Amino acid sequence: MTVSVNTAVNGSKGDADALRPHAEEAFADELRALAAADDRPRPARWRLSPWAVATYLLGGTLPDGTVITPKYVGPRRLVEVAVTTLATDRALLLLGVPGTAKTWVSEHLAAAVSGDSTLLVQGTAGTPEEAIRYGWNYAQLLAHGPSRDALVPSPVMRAMAEGMTARVEELTRIPADVQDSLITILSEKTLPIAELGQEVQAVRGFNLIATANDRDRGVNELSSALRRRFNTVVLPLPESVEAEVDIVSRRVDQLGRSLDLPAVPDGIDEIRRVVTVFRELRDGVTADGRTKVKSPSGTLSTAEAISVVTNGLALSAHFGDGILRPADVAAGILGAVVRDPAADRVVWQEYLEAVVREREGWKDFYRACREVSA
Repeated sequence: MTVSVNTAVNGSKGDADALRPHAEEAFADELRALAAADDRPRPARWRLSPWAVATYLLGGTLPDGTVITPKYVGPRRLVEVAVTTLATDRALLLLGVPGTAKTWVSEHLAAAVSGDSTLLVQGTAGTPEEAIRYGWNYAQLLAHGPSRDALVPSPVMRAMAEGMTARVEELTRIPADVQDSLITILSEKTLPIAELGQEVQAVRGFNLIATANDRDRGVNELSSALRRRFNTVVLPLPESVEAEVDIVSRRVDQLGRSLDLPAVPDGIDEIRRVVTVFRELRDGVTADGRTKVKSPSGTLSTAEAISVVTNGLALSAHFGDGILRPADVAAGILGAVVRDPAADRVVWQEYLEAVVREREGWKDFYRACREVSA
């Protein structure tokens, strides 16, 4: 069940059984409180001012005492630049390695700006041009010929007509010729419908957020013509262990509540260990800078750490005592690190013996990892 824009922003409940409510549904109370407290100028058709949108993403406390939870933990200036871009005629490209919260930020930006994060094109190697432009209801087309009634608008076309924010995920996974169908939309703010001799012009409030990374296989580089239509904001990996632990803890807590899993604080030590292992293998050096280690083939992103911890919480809830322990996360770490069974297994074994085994207070973690690695 998808809740309408007005229902979500007014705070009414969506489907209580939804496994992952849309951002405008999950945080409807915060959006409503921000809208009530927001007395700053708003661009045309924006639900909130740019200041309020940034506050929604970064968190804060409103004058009435309402606490706005952070949706993104990172440099404030990056969020401000992203929000400001959406208030101009430039589209926004969120770029970064996998797991840097590009999709998460995109969804919450659309929810705060337009009250609807569902105008989404999911990029894949098989995404057709119709997903970005428009398609046809073939029954209507065969019966009556080309007409507006037979036309099926894409999420981008709907956003243009209604002055909303459209989203394109994994832009670089879309074939290059399909990517370039965005050029006219972003430069001329119009979408020609050649079959009808008509066009759809974007109304004020329309903009587009795209996400992309250059680490995945099958990447289709953006043409220079298309890249010029975007203002690019690069989302970095968390700067410190503490920042990454905070991100993982917050997100796991949100996921855990929807899945009836144990509270995060009971396993904060294990979260710190998972994050430390991922960061050291990712950076190729231990946290103290004394020991160089080999890096595996995977990205070991924050998103993967969240997945490992969430799976560990599920194991502890259903097959343990409800407290996150080393044995609950060991298998998940092994699966995240060892993507190439030959090369990555050697990297993992060397890291276990040279770093984890010698680290004070990590004996239980070492034994759990050795057991699943045997």
